[in-house]
Order: sequence, then structure tokens, then C-alpha cells
Amino acid sequence: MTELFLLDAMLTETNAIKLRFVDSSSHVTEIIDKDYKPYFFVAYPLSEKDKEIILQFSGNAQIAQKIDLFTNEKRVLGQVNWPNSAIGLKAASKLDRCWESEIDVVKSYVYDKGLAFGAMHSENDLKPILQVSEAAKARFDSAFGEMQSKDPLKYAQIAYWFNLLNQPVPKLDFQLLKDRDVDSSRVYAAWMLARVANIPVTEALVSRRVSDWIRSMIHTYLRRNSILIPTADELLRGRQPHRVVGALTVAPKAGIYFNTVVCDFESLYPSCIDSFNLSYETVDCPHLECRGNRIPDVDSHVCTLRRGFYSVLIGALKELRIKIFKPASKDNSLKEEERETASTAAKLLKLFLVSSYGVTVRIHGVACPPLAEAITGYGRYVLRESWKIAEEKGLRPLYGDTDSLFLDNANDEQVRWLINAAKERFRLDLAVDKRYSLCVLPKAKKAYFGIMPDGSPDIKGVTAAKSNTSVYVTKVFQQCVKELSSVRNREEYEQAKQRIKQVVAKAIQDLRSRKVKLEELTYSVRLYFDPNEKVVDMKTAHQPYQCALQLIDAGKRLKRGDTVSFVKVKPFPYKGKTFTVKPVELAPNLAEINVADYVRNLLTALNQTFEPMDIKLEAEKEADVSKNAKITAYFGSNNGGNKRN
Repeated sequence: MTELFLLDAMLTETNAIKLRFVDSSSHVTEIIDKDYKPYFFVAYPLSEKDKEIILQFSGNAQIAQKIDLFTNEKRVLGQVNWPNSAIGLKAASKLDRCWESEIDVVKSYVYDKGLAFGAMHSENDLKPILQVSEAAKARFDSAFGEMQSKDPLKYAQIAYWFNLLNQPVPKLDFQLLKDRDVDSSRVYAAWMLARVANIPVTEALVSRRVSDWIRSMIHTYLRRNSILIPTADELLRGRQPHRVVGALTVAPKAGIYFNTVVCDFESLYPSCIDSFNLSYETVDCPHLECRGNRIPDVDSHVCTLRRGFYSVLIGALKELRIKIFKPASKDNSLKEEERETASTAAKLLKLFLVSSYGVTVRIHGVACPPLAEAITGYGRYVLRESWKIAEEKGLRPLYGDTDSLFLDNANDEQVRWLINAAKERFRLDLAVDKRYSLCVLPKAKKAYFGIMPDGSPDIKGVTAAKSNTSVYVTKVFQQCVKELSSVRNREEYEQAKQRIKQVVAKAIQDLRSRKVKLEELTYSVRLYFDPNEKVVDMKTAHQPYQCALQLIDAGKRLKRGDTVSFVKVKPFPYKGKTFTVKPVELAPNLAEINVADYVRNLLTALNQTFEPMDIKLEAEKEADVSKNAKITAYFGSNNGGNKRN
């Protein structure tokens, strides 16, 4: 029996469906179905208007039954078949209401026939082959055996994908994929993507729209289970796409801490979707008995009677990533090639998971505001309650951000207790993400840095390390952080503070003596507005647009989204206005540099981070810049937050 891999499918010139299969020898087999007709559904019984439109466009209607996603009841509809998809789309634009008219006819055919792109099919009946080796089956049973009785729908979906993803990937001539330069890892990822999302391999090779993958994954599941695919308007549940309240961030307890443990909820939003049964049909379900199952912080409830299909799909992807592919990618007992392919699969599944919330906010045909609000609502609830649980146990949480909890000087036993408590309370996986020998938390949210046990810095969100900061500021900040790399206690820290003072004093001296390279003083900023329109009103133009105007006047073409590079200079007149920057391309010299501005920016950026460390940096004013620059560092008495020896 020859095993054929479904590569792609297309419409012929006569509107027939052509399937392209390939075997392991790169031999292509084409199968054409001339009988399939595109269709969509309309309300039944048909209105006189619908009958007239159907007749006008040469369609024919028949009675069909589908399951309504929201009520879970059978629904009688009119299935209207069309001579071709173009005619069907014209008719759909004239009808008041129809379902599944936007689904691509080729994919519709694949869904209906139970085919799976990228998967092996039997040559005899063109059905997907869902068999794996005994070793793979044993691995599956070990990981998921207990789930069969506890969560049968998720178990079935995991088994389906596990069988597909464990099929071999044929070694093909790249010309079949219409791309001669593609590398092997990208080809492997395309086959895996085709199998999960059920999209053609040739599409998977070039597609970057995760929302299209998720939409096809949803449509595959609903068609396979004879569920009517809701319209985009029905998925909105009477709401319009809008800004959804996002994640919770608990303000940091500013200060410097030793031995900080950072715990993360693994895949928090996907895990909430799975654990709390969040799906299009389960949020605000019609059952009266479910209305008491309220969503924290959100005016909605979740069904307790049905397993949501979206929670099944996202839960299955999460389980496969965490229990199969991620561990295999780190298993040194496997061959390097096997680890690499497992890593590729794990990264692909992560892309699905990290997008599982975002697509519900505003992507057409997938958006559902109540579902999006439920996901973030539970995310906030989990972080807030975990903080309370930690405090009640005597742990000292310092900072919470979305899915992370920073704990001050927690020992291994305390951390294990918190992980188990979260698992028992929320059915979510909390794990140690990293440990800092020293951690600095400024007052600002989403901005901190820590020193790892090996001395390497981990810097997040601080002004001095952002991409739109000058190279010089970032370099000085990194030099300061390096002085903390070996700090393990308060005494060593006090010594490091003195060295940081010296680093900053030297940096300011170099600025005032102009011993700095021009490229280190450059700012590179992306233009978020069209500079050709922005420069019309330059009364109070921001510095990037001052730069843009000078470049445009010099003959350079610029548009929205371009990046401009400039240095800060002493104020100078330009077209009747005062400008304070010059483009790098116009070759300003060091004599023009506004040293005072750079010193001020350096200290502002550094103080954001160093103030919680009881370090306040200020440069002394000097009339004669030829003198050695001086800097004063004030060390406050515990005014920077909680500290531990």
C-alpha cells in the first residue's frame, strides 16, 4: 500500500477540486473531483427573497441539519449549492443572512472529506492514517493515559494531533514547495503547521498569520463534528471589538534584594482557557444553572455542563508542547536531529498558544469580546490570589506581572509549597523561571534588572537599556551593572556602590571632554507619523521630526515607519525655528554636541534604576568644562524601599 502525503489542493479552470499528493520519493499524484459544489447555509424555511436570489444565481437548495454551537441543539437549515464559488459569493452579498460563505472552497472540501494537509493518507480510500509505532504509543499512554476518563474530548484531540505529528516528513525536492532556498528546519515546521492547522503545506511554508492558522484549526474541528460555523457577528455575542482590560501588574516594592526567586505560570492565558473551560459557547452560556459560576472581575459566567471546544483545542496544544515536544527537545538521550525537530515542533505550538488570547480580541471571524475578557479576567484572578496565598504562608512577594511572581529570599521548601498550592487551587502549572542573586526593583512597573547566579545580568524594560536610548547611555548602564555581578551580600553591595559612582563620574568626564565617539551619542527613532505631513506644522516638533525635516530638505525620501538617526546639538536656528538635533547623515561634529543635555539624559536614565538602591546621582555644575567633571552620589538611609541583608 502506497502512503501519500497531502501536499496541497486547488481549483481547476473548470472549478473542479484538484488534490496533490506526494510520496516519499517525491512522486506527485493528482486526484480531481469534478462533482464537488461549493455551498453555504441559509435560514430554513427559505424566504421568498432567498428563493428568488438562489434561482437568479442558478443555485439549488436542500434541507440540511447542523448542530448549533451555542445551544448544542440540532438546527434545520437550507444548504445552497452553487455552480462555482464566484457565483456563490455574489449571491451571498445579496442575502440578508447566511453561514459559512466566507470559507475557502478548497479548504471546505478538505474539511468535509476528513482530509488532513501534510498527513499520510491511504491510497485506497484517501483517509488519513492515524497509526504510530508501538514506542510512540507507549510514550503517549504514559503521558496522557489518565486523561481518557477525566477529559475524554481533550484526550481524543491530543491523540489525533499526536498521531499526525509523529508521522515522518518526506524528503522532497524543494521545487515541489515552490521555494529553492528554504532550509530543512523550515520545511519540517511547515509540515507540522499543515497538520495542526489543516492548511496546505505550500501555504504553511510562507504563512505568517497565526490568526489564519487558528481560524482553519477551528473550522476543521467544527466541520468534523457537524457543528454550524457561526458568523463573525454571532461570535461577537452582541458586542463590538473593543479594548479589553488586560493583565494585572502588582506595583513592585522598590528596592534591592538578595536571593530573589521568580515563579512563572506556564502559558498562563492558554492554561486559563483550558483549566477554566473558556470557549466561544461556554462564556455566557444559556443555562440558568451555570450563572452562578461567575468570572472574577467580569460581568459574565462560564458553563459547567459542556466542555468548550476552544478550551479542548488550546488545552490539547498546550499538553502536547509541555509533555511531549518541549521535554524531547532537551532530552540528551535522543539524537541531535530528533531534539532539533522536537524543538521546532515545540516552538510552533508555542506560537499557537501565545496567540490564542490575542485573536479573540479583534480578528475578524475569530473575535469574541466576552471570551477575551474572560481570559484576562481569570489571568488577573490567578495572579492576585497567588499573591495572597504566598503572603498567608509567610512568603514575601515583591512584584507581580501578568504571569510572574517575584519572591524575596524564598527557600526551596516554600517554593515547592506554593507550586503545589497553585496546582491544587487553579489546576495551573507554576514553576521556577529564574533566580537572582541580586535583584533591583525600581518604582516603575515592567522595569527591573537582576544578576543571575553566574554573574550575568538580566535587564527588563529599564530606560537605560531601551532600543531608543543612545548607545552611550546603555554602555554606561551596563558598566554599572557589571560592578554588581559578584555581589552576594550587603557589604559587597556597599563596595559596589562606590565603584558605580566612579563609573558614572568617568562617563560624565568623558562627555564634557568630548572623548566619546559620535556614533555612541546617536539616537535611532522610528517615525510613527508621515514626516511629510508632520513637518507642515513644526511649531513644537519632536526631535525625530526635526531630523526628518532636515533630511527631506537634503533630498532624502522618508515615509511613516522609517527610522531616523540623530545627535543632540546646541540649539540653532532653522527656517525661523529653533532646532536641537542634527541628522547623523549631515555629519555633525563633536564641538556641536549639547553635552549638558547628554549628561542630563544619562543621569535621568540611570536614576530610574539606581534610586531604589539608595543611590542618587547628580552632576556638579562647572563653569570651566576643561576641569575634571565631578559627580556626587547620595546614599540615602533606607528611603529606596525594603532591603534585606
